[in-house]
Amino acid sequence: MGLTIKFIGALRKISGKTQLTIEYQQDMSVKELVTKLSQKMPELEKTFRDDSLNDSRSNALILVNGREISVLNGLETNLSNGDEIVFVPVVHGG
Repeated sequence: MGLTIKFIGALRKISGKTQLTIEYQQDMSVKELVTKLSQKMPELEKTFRDDSLNDSRSNALILVNGREISVLNGLETNLSNGDEIVFVPVVHGG
């Protein structure tokens, strides 16, 4: 089964993918998934890390099975085999 990863908006262009499936690893958290994706696709790292704040919080809205991770357990949200994770870019403005 694995994890289904979807990229929305500008993240499709950055990643070069609309969707991908990766192997599920037991006890994997969203944070570990983000690290794995950053290693696999370094161009996404800026989306996953706020360098201006030296902060590892994501600059993308992350949904697990349609629920934003802030209403779950944040980056420590544990993933299950078959989960769908969607990354939506956050637009900042002034």
